[in-house]
Amino acid sequence: MKKTNLLNFIICILIINILSCKKYIQKQEENALVDMVTNGTWRVTGYYDHQVNNLTDSFAGYSFQFQKNGVVYGVKYGQQTNGTWTTDINALTITSNFTSPPYPLNLLNHVWKVTDSYVDSVAARTDVDSSYNILNLHKN
Repeated sequence: MKKTNLLNFIICILIINILSCKKYIQKQEENALVDMVTNGTWRVTGYYDHQVNNLTDSFAGYSFQFQKNGVVYGVKYGQQTNGTWTTDINALTITSNFTSPPYPLNLLNHVWKVTDSYVDSVAARTDVDSSYNILNLHKN
């Protein structure tokens, strides 16, 4: 009977350690992503509405600065528009929201599924109606 209790105790400790390690690794991945996104400014290098209409030129002159506190600044010619952003490392998504934004910043108000990423670029898409929009960002 004592061996069974000891064995159950050891198994419980191992399971707790494994789960703790997994959470730790996920937190480190999230921290690395946040550091990558918040280090430097970004620009839109591609935006396709419903995969067809190339609206990239609408973002000319804009730069974006993501803050660790979840705020994002869209700046064009010294005019700043504030928004928010969040990430879900498990779902590989980034959500952005600008409140009452001027065009074209309203086009960014979606949950974006990251389809490809590097330290200096991100490709993402979001479902819209029966289609999807495509967004490409690069670091300045």
